[in-house]
Amino acid sequence: MKLSEILNRITVKESHGNLDVDIADIASDSRKVSQGTLFVAVKGTKLDGHTYIPSVVASGATAVVCEQLPSQLPEGVVFVKVDDTADALGKIASAFYGYPSEQLTLSGVTGTNGKTTTATLLYKLFRGLGYKAGLLSTVVNCVDDEQEPAQQTTPDPITINRLMARMVEKGCEYCFMEVSSHSIVQKRIAGLKFKLGIFSNITLDHLDYHKTFQEYIKAKKLFFDNLPQDAFSLINTDDKNGKVMVQNTKSTVKTYGLTGFNDFNANILECGFEGMSLNICGKEMWTLLPGRFNAYNVLAVYSSAVLLGQKPEEILQVLSGLHPVAGRFDIVNLAGKTAIVDYAHTPDALENVISAINKIRCDMQPTTLITVCGCGGDRDRSKRPLMAQIAAKNSDKVILTSDNPRTENPEAILDEMMAGLKPENMSNVLRISDRRTAIQTACMIAQKGDIILIAGKGHENYQDVMGVKHHFDDKEIATEILKMQAAQQVNN
Repeated sequence: MKLSEILNRITVKESHGNLDVDIADIASDSRKVSQGTLFVAVKGTKLDGHTYIPSVVASGATAVVCEQLPSQLPEGVVFVKVDDTADALGKIASAFYGYPSEQLTLSGVTGTNGKTTTATLLYKLFRGLGYKAGLLSTVVNCVDDEQEPAQQTTPDPITINRLMARMVEKGCEYCFMEVSSHSIVQKRIAGLKFKLGIFSNITLDHLDYHKTFQEYIKAKKLFFDNLPQDAFSLINTDDKNGKVMVQNTKSTVKTYGLTGFNDFNANILECGFEGMSLNICGKEMWTLLPGRFNAYNVLAVYSSAVLLGQKPEEILQVLSGLHPVAGRFDIVNLAGKTAIVDYAHTPDALENVISAINKIRCDMQPTTLITVCGCGGDRDRSKRPLMAQIAAKNSDKVILTSDNPRTENPEAILDEMMAGLKPENMSNVLRISDRRTAIQTACMIAQKGDIILIAGKGHENYQDVMGVKHHFDDKEIATEILKMQAAQQVNN
């Protein structure tokens, strides 16, 4: 592809060399540069791509897009100066792969909680309705029926467009993706054309990156600010910041919620661990996803599908058969005990999942809720005491443990969690830094009929300790321990 074609939608401030040169590949990672590559020098949070310009030239880069030109321009390499290389990278990737987002009906889901469930259910729903579809999520990236593990919630622009180009090639009509606050601020979604933007909710998270809650809100809002006029914005009005998100949008705004007057409303008729009955826009349905927080997710999926032109009756029929997403209220019933593995890693998500469990067990025989939770290292420290406080306040017993400590000392993280506890909570709280031992202890002290919530890691199959990822799967471990207990009960 000619460099001039790739730069078609880019405002070039200055260029040196032949813009009609052929480009074989594009990269923002200097290690991926070879002969014929266009290198885009992006200033990241830790590294500046401009410092790697000499090495990419030595590796055979044909062209370089940058914000500052080198003092000496090597011969045989085209240099292009732009104002913002992060923004340019998304548009360059889009052009290089043939503008795939414009050939798909692209929907983006943003918010603190519910992104993965909403995006994944939409992907499964549309495939159930007979369409070929793609998914970009925290858990997995899908090109119709092909799957590959996801490395981050929203990939880099080159990966996004490469995956979308594969979706187009495979005949996909729809793509559903999670849009993280980091990706919005870092302009990883620049150049993409969205038909629908969905706002789930916003609560305390990622303050290690955004510094203040207001900056976090601004990051999410920027997604809706940039939606085109022919797109829809679907917002949850039960979140007080829902209307803030669309104050400056050019898109058509639609609303959903469980309270008040909205374009799409729902209420819970009945709820149990096996699922719940909902009334959605006057129509009753059964979903296999339990809990009030899932009522919002299911309603967002239904509303989105209607806005994308699907028939309500067909939507409800397929939606009622969809199973929970891996690691989201994921239930293991063994040895007469119920273990629930959930990704809840923010104060609001933890409170929501515990609240859902407590509402369901109100209708059961007296039972004990044992919550196992921790907080990640090298992340927002302000939520650590809050997480412990919420777990202790709403559970019968709590085991505070390690999550992904990363480069931090797990005991230091637990110290900060313990600081959120009141003296009266201490007798019901155990502190066990080894996560496997914590899960094992919870299963040991649980009696028949009791509920064990294992929160924080959900679908993750690793634990990150000092930069090394060791295999670790909460559900796998809970299942193994409870199976052993079940076998012992049979033998006794």
